[in-house]
Amino acid sequence: MEQFAHALADFVRAHEAWAAPIVFLLAFGESLAFISLLIPAWGALVAIGALIGVSGISFYPVWIAGGLGAALGDWVSYWFGYRYKEHVAQMWPLSRYPELLPRGEAFVRSWGVPSIFIGRFFGPLRASVPLAAGIFEMPYWSFQAANFVSALVWSAALLLFGDVIAKIMEWIWRVI
Repeated sequence: MEQFAHALADFVRAHEAWAAPIVFLLAFGESLAFISLLIPAWGALVAIGALIGVSGISFYPVWIAGGLGAALGDWVSYWFGYRYKEHVAQMWPLSRYPELLPRGEAFVRSWGVPSIFIGRFFGPLRASVPLAAGIFEMPYWSFQAANFVSALVWSAALLLFGDVIAKIMEWIWRVI
């Protein structure tokens, strides 16, 4: 995964115009229930965030692209759960992780709408909470409000984390 993030960051450094579309796709995949279990993309998002300050890539288009990609991934997961209900647990790759859906269900039932916001920031919950929200028919507009707000905050947090790490490393490099 580290090699993937490094290669992607190198590509974005060389082709800055592709930063926003790539971040959109990475955030979408990271938030989509099935894909995020196979290819965690948060490392690549942090690596691209590190390029923002040092390469002159504009933060806002990349941030919005990440937020929209994450929100769309969660919306698709919600729809999939709403549409296929209990059958989702038998589908691959979720069938390989039988504990994820019950954890997501318990979390959604305990926390309600805030579970969407909280779940976005915790690895395996990020994949299962929107799916569980759809399965258990969380009200659509409540889900979407939490989904879009949390997606924008999550996108900003990852990108800014990478940017801050890059600035700290640059400062350390100058001092040493």
